[in-house]
Amino acid sequence: MTSIKEQAAISRLLSFLQDWDNAGKVARSNILNNFIEANQGKTAPELEQEFSQGASLFLVRLTTWLRLTYPLLNRKTISNRYLIEFLEVGGVLTLLEILALNKITEEDKKESIKLLQVIANSGRKYKELICESYGVRSIAEFLAKSKSEETQEEVQVLLDSLIHGNPKYQNQVYKGLIALLPCASPKAQQLALQTLRTAQSIIGTTHPSIVDCVLKVLCTMHLEVQYEGSPTAHGPRLQHLSLNWSRGTVGFLCRLAERLSQAIELIKDLVNYDVRPALLTGLVALLIPSFKETSKLHSEIVSDSSVLELTAHLPLFLQQAAAAKAIGILARYNTTLAEEMLHLRVVHSLMAAMGNTDHSNSQRQASVTLEYFVELFPVVEEHVRKTMGEELYKLFLSNAENLYMKIDSIQADILAANKVNVARVLHLSGLSYSDMSFYAGHPNEDQVAYITHFQKEDVEEKE
Repeated sequence: MTSIKEQAAISRLLSFLQDWDNAGKVARSNILNNFIEANQGKTAPELEQEFSQGASLFLVRLTTWLRLTYPLLNRKTISNRYLIEFLEVGGVLTLLEILALNKITEEDKKESIKLLQVIANSGRKYKELICESYGVRSIAEFLAKSKSEETQEEVQVLLDSLIHGNPKYQNQVYKGLIALLPCASPKAQQLALQTLRTAQSIIGTTHPSIVDCVLKVLCTMHLEVQYEGSPTAHGPRLQHLSLNWSRGTVGFLCRLAERLSQAIELIKDLVNYDVRPALLTGLVALLIPSFKETSKLHSEIVSDSSVLELTAHLPLFLQQAAAAKAIGILARYNTTLAEEMLHLRVVHSLMAAMGNTDHSNSQRQASVTLEYFVELFPVVEEHVRKTMGEELYKLFLSNAENLYMKIDSIQADILAANKVNVARVLHLSGLSYSDMSFYAGHPNEDQVAYITHFQKEDVEEKE
């Protein structure tokens, strides 16, 4: 026979459930909010005592209503028992579906992400359940589309949780992060790059698509970059092209720098894997942009303004400058990488980038990087001096970073059209970084003969 206290608890439960069953959407939201405030921090046994062992009856009603209407789900305490009950009625699928609904607020979706974090942090089998429910794809797509950086950071926490302690599906998460790199959201790209570094160390192997995706991040350009006025108002004079320094532009440039930094850090990790040759080859290739794709765009543009032409090329120029910077960082990070890039004709390509008068940052980054190669390898110094000529070479040595402001159009053309081929000298002479006498700047007579021979060939080819 039940006690008076137990009868009172049962009466309160029945009354509570009746109020819920008879309430509409607004009233149910109020009931839920009041429930959360009254029971915040209570344990499962405490809730069961409060509801006379019938708390699960309310949970079933709540999850059923959630599946039908997707209301705002605020802070929630979930014990293992309640978590299992929530999952049994399709809780994971419900939370993932919320992320794709247009009519749901960003705040609601962030709460869904937080609940998914709770589920993922409950153990390996729960992480697997999320992944088995096509969760990685849904979560990654939401990260790419979200307009709230705070929400995006919560998504990163979730993805980071899914990559740890989840051997069955860690490759799925890894591929999902790679798929995020081409997205249009700068913040999503940055977070994906950060998480990829962790994922890469856990996976231990690389996916072939990662090289192309990472290199494309270097040319990402978003709508925050605006041009003052219309192209037709400025006319063809390129010197009038400038960034619109609105209040948001400085923030954009900071995010661009941060994203580039994250990309370079990931590249530094990737050179230790099997994609190293493809990565170095790709970086060097970016120093001389191919305008094949942009030429298609030009044919569709009605106006033939040179400003429009430069606008079309700008992503490639951004990529060119970023590649020059990345190459410099890699060369300083590991001199073996510097030598490998010599065999890819990096000197020739850096000098060509220095001649790109349409993008000063490409010139500056390429010049600073070339300066390091000149300091590191005497053979590079000899070829660069010979090709530049004494006057231009002295300007280069005096201040490589500001060289682009001092050269004239003829000197720029000399750089852009250079035929330096240090790779051929190294290949035929057998010279390498490991040859310390050569590296130290004291090549033997045979080495000098090789260098002189090919320098003469270069001069003959120019003539």
